[in-house]
Amino acid sequence: MSISASSEGKYSFLKKFNSAWKTLVGSPADFALESRIFHSISICLITIMVIYIPYNFSIGLYISAISVFILATVFVIQFYYSRFHARMHNSTLFGLAGIVIFSVNYFTNSGINGSTDLIWPSYLLLVLSISPYRQQLTWLMVYLIVFYALHSVEYLYPQLVTHAFNTPKLQFIDRVTSFPMPAFAIYIMIRFIRQSYDKARITAEQRAQAVEIRNNQILLQKNELEQSNAEKNKLMSIISHDLRAPLVNIQNYLELLNENAVDNTQRINLEQNLLTATNHTMQMLSNLLYWSKNQMDGQNIHLHRVNLLQTLQSTLEMEQMQASKKDIRFHYDVEEKLDVMADPDMLQLVVRNLVSNAIKFTATGGAINVLAKTADKHVKITISDNGIGIDLNKQATLFSADTEVTYGTNNEKGAGLGLLLCKEFIERQKGKITFESTPGIGSNFYIYIPAVI
Repeated sequence: MSISASSEGKYSFLKKFNSAWKTLVGSPADFALESRIFHSISICLITIMVIYIPYNFSIGLYISAISVFILATVFVIQFYYSRFHARMHNSTLFGLAGIVIFSVNYFTNSGINGSTDLIWPSYLLLVLSISPYRQQLTWLMVYLIVFYALHSVEYLYPQLVTHAFNTPKLQFIDRVTSFPMPAFAIYIMIRFIRQSYDKARITAEQRAQAVEIRNNQILLQKNELEQSNAEKNKLMSIISHDLRAPLVNIQNYLELLNENAVDNTQRINLEQNLLTATNHTMQMLSNLLYWSKNQMDGQNIHLHRVNLLQTLQSTLEMEQMQASKKDIRFHYDVEEKLDVMADPDMLQLVVRNLVSNAIKFTATGGAINVLAKTADKHVKITISDNGIGIDLNKQATLFSADTEVTYGTNNEKGAGLGLLLCKEFIERQKGKITFESTPGIGSNFYIYIPAVI
């Protein structure tokens, strides 16, 4: 319990300290990196200087104490106006103050044997970190010139230097106590520079990822546009050719009637052929209109609970009549209590297309079966036939607009849009459609539609 309480207290203290530190330094949203570095260094150096001033007085370094006091005053004033009045710190003032104060301190505190040389480089680092880029090289040159000038003066006139520490012990204390100031300053500047670098790196990586995602989206849109153009080209091909053909046949037949060039036997055959062609053209036109509407503005879908048998019975009975005209045995078995979540109109269109295809590609005397049963959380509708099947090289593109025109056992023409429409409509109802087919043996199409238990 006591260890936990101690850890809790330490965590609470660190949390408060971090909060206070962030408040004094300022947020990245309000202050530039240079200002935040300046605020951090100012807080640390002011704290250290508060200790240094009485210490220097206690050991008789009065000039050093006054120098530190002046420097601390400059930091306090500049920090106050920068942090609380959003007034940019004066880097020129700090650069000049450092030169004056450290030059005086150099001669009053043992020269090359004192601690001034230890603090001098770290202060230059501070000046460089809070100065504009255009001033940094100037300050570097000025400090190097002053540094060499001070040491040259001491070398030529050693009597100008006051040796404040006459014993190794005092010199040791001076060095040890002088080290924290540059150490803290270097630590804070390096930490801010690393944080700034890491933040810039992360931002660059995020931008790169965003660019990659945007490029992938553009590529995806390009592929979708190409696919859409291909589908529109196919649509125009159907409109220009497949819909024109039966109209031309009707026109020719009417011209023959007008010329009285058709006897009764020919007339019956021609009318039967025209009726068959017209029926298939109407189905194709219906699919074409549904598909076009779906591509242009999306088909409205109304999902609700429906009884499967009641929904499909009229469609299946109508298709049963069509199958009988081709002498095809048609049987369906749908349980009365099967309820599904579906759009009735869409589901009827899908089943009607699949059964019509089965009739189209099944020869006279064949058989078609429709079976519906529960399969896990779905109702599985199976439409099977013993027709001519689907060529293996056409199965991969069966549910796309790239499929080729096909012909049934009685030369019935199919444009392939029906299966594309079936797939889109079933997926809109949160279901799926699959198939199995063996050329020369027949095909099985499977519709999975969400069941309502």
